Amino acid sequence: MKLVRYGAAGAEQPGLLDSDGNIRDLSRVVADIDGTVLATKLDELKALNPAELPLVSGSPRLGPPVAKISKLVCVGLNYSDHAAETGNPIP
Repeated sequence: MKLVRYGAAGAEQPGLLDSDGNIRDLSRVVADIDGTVLATKLDELKALNPAELPLVSGSPRLGPPVAKISKLVCVGLNYSDHAAETGNPIP
């Protein structure tokens, strides 16, 4: 399951990508995809049948996948070839 947020900047709607790569609307299930939803509703979202969700037409803009984030943690050497390029050990 791949969760997405789609639509105009600042007005994104929650969705998921089905197995064919189509966006399915999740707005009847959750208001948005944020940390609270990921912590409390993830099992419910996993249990959904994407074919029963409304299909989003067209090619809407994809926004940030998670709303209202307070921290973004990154690993600088996340690829083995990048670690090799910099002469650092693979994390």
